[in-house]
Amino acid sequence: MKPDLRLDVPADFDDSDADSQVHPIARLLFPARTAAEAFGKAQEWVGAHNVFLVDVSWDYATGEAEPFVLSIYFVFEDDSEPA
Repeated sequence: MKPDLRLDVPADFDDSDADSQVHPIARLLFPARTAAEAFGKAQEWVGAHNVFLVDVSWDYATGEAEPFVLSIYFVFEDDSEPA
């Protein structure tokens, strides 16, 4: 993935307090000419990356060349933690 798309967290960052639990979620958009094409793009991307899908949403962008927009919401899998 592109290194400029990462989130840098300070070394002293602590989210262990129950009131401040931070669970970063990323969103990626897949615009396409058809709904099937949007799903295909998303399937290809998810298959190539170690992520866990949290949610999806749809939008239709009237007047755009690729009006079907599938948004996926995901978290990055941590390979260091046991499954």
